[in-house]
Amino acid sequence: MHALRSALLAGLIAFAPASVRAEGAVSGDRVKIGVLADMSTAMSDNYGTGSVTAARLAVEDFGATVLGKPIEIVAADHQSKPDVASTLARRWYDVEGVDMITDLGNSAVALGVQALAKEKGRLALITGSGSTVITGAQCSPNGALWVIDTHALSRAIAKPLVESGEKTWFYVVADITLGKSFVADVTPVVKKGGGKVAGQAFHPLLSPDLSSQILQAQASGAGVIALFNVGGDAINAVKQASEFGVLGGRQKLAGFYMTAVDVHALGLPVAGGLYLAEAFYWDQDDATRAFARRFYERQRAMPNSYQAGVYSAVTHYLKAVKAAGTDAAEPVMAKMRETPIDDFMTKGGRLRPDGRVIRDVSLFRVKRPDESKGEWDVMERVATLSGDEAFRSIEESDCPLARGKP
Repeated sequence: MHALRSALLAGLIAFAPASVRAEGAVSGDRVKIGVLADMSTAMSDNYGTGSVTAARLAVEDFGATVLGKPIEIVAADHQSKPDVASTLARRWYDVEGVDMITDLGNSAVALGVQALAKEKGRLALITGSGSTVITGAQCSPNGALWVIDTHALSRAIAKPLVESGEKTWFYVVADITLGKSFVADVTPVVKKGGGKVAGQAFHPLLSPDLSSQILQAQASGAGVIALFNVGGDAINAVKQASEFGVLGGRQKLAGFYMTAVDVHALGLPVAGGLYLAEAFYWDQDDATRAFARRFYERQRAMPNSYQAGVYSAVTHYLKAVKAAGTDAAEPVMAKMRETPIDDFMTKGGRLRPDGRVIRDVSLFRVKRPDESKGEWDVMERVATLSGDEAFRSIEESDCPLARGKP
């Protein structure tokens, strides 16, 4: 997978428009979309060149032009470094005439670029991050959080499992803001359902050995072991849980920030039985399968929620530009808010004033090897929460825009 990603990235750079490779003033004779993604670190398989492919497919389906202007996609690797992302975004906005930037996986990257978009009067449609702060205290009239957040992931996994009778939980937590956010979001759901938290074990970011934490969780006897970590830490936790027999026993394992791409990388012999939540799965219906086939032809991998989210965000943005009759940020964002979001990923979604896109989120169980019919047939849907059930209500939001304030 890493070799394939390197080859795709090399091709992307080699054939990218000149504006990706060199600075230079750009006139307003085109609508320009930037895909600023992690293409080189541990999370790149979930974003990376797959996000660029999704954006290109969206433009192809919409048509090559809008308002008589050609649509151009540019792309770059932010390396999960906020300073790198801000430098690239500033150049795109100031020098290269980029109208909207998307992907922005990594919360610090997303928050920095969203703030810059507001300063420059441009847009940031964030598909790759899950921090509720983006649509909370640091919300922006120029930003949107398109796919999912930690609150929705927490509810989509915890609520159905608690309601099915899993009342005792143990947390394995990365000692970072994301991990602590999950603790804060999941615990009320467990307790409201009549459950309890048996314990929690923290670990530093990028821990190669999580056996101590997994053994503590196993010994607790909790019905659900919840993994509040990401990337390599989540992968290591699942591998070690499998080695210790957790996934083959009576306890359930839930990965709160994992995707079908991670499951594929782990393999069903290791990950079978794992629970996770996504806002999209490629094998849901005819429309998702049709998109996935086209995506696979170019990526040699199936899309996940974040990559499908790029397609959805770019498509809705271009529809809004056409409807507004301009690519100016304020009227385009107004059209995006007033128009329902309808595509293969999202049915009847909506963009709220705080920047939160409201959509259904589903709980999935990873299939055992004998249940799978093919390489990417990795999950089955267990339950679905509506957007209003999954996401924090507008009344609970601490975003000033939710109160009609600038």
